[in-house]
Amino acid sequence: MVSFDYTIKEPMGLHARPAGFLVKKLKSAPCKVSVICGERTADAKKIFSLMSIAVKCGETVTVKFEGDNEQTVMDEVHCFFEQNF
Repeated sequence: MVSFDYTIKEPMGLHARPAGFLVKKLKSAPCKVSVICGERTADAKKIFSLMSIAVKCGETVTVKFEGDNEQTVMDEVHCFFEQNF
């Protein structure tokens, strides 16, 4: 298992359009990916799960990866977060 923490900088928070791109990017990922914000946890491969945790600007999330190629997937997702959130 590997993970990273990220503070959301996007004024609209973790909103639908980039969240949808993230889900699409992760569809073929061989590992489990979770986004955790406080007590709320979402499956990053499911758009409704991601949207249900309602992450706002300034909140810090932990993105956790478990399974095959977790390090490679984490590096790609970390870059995606920096560019989109």
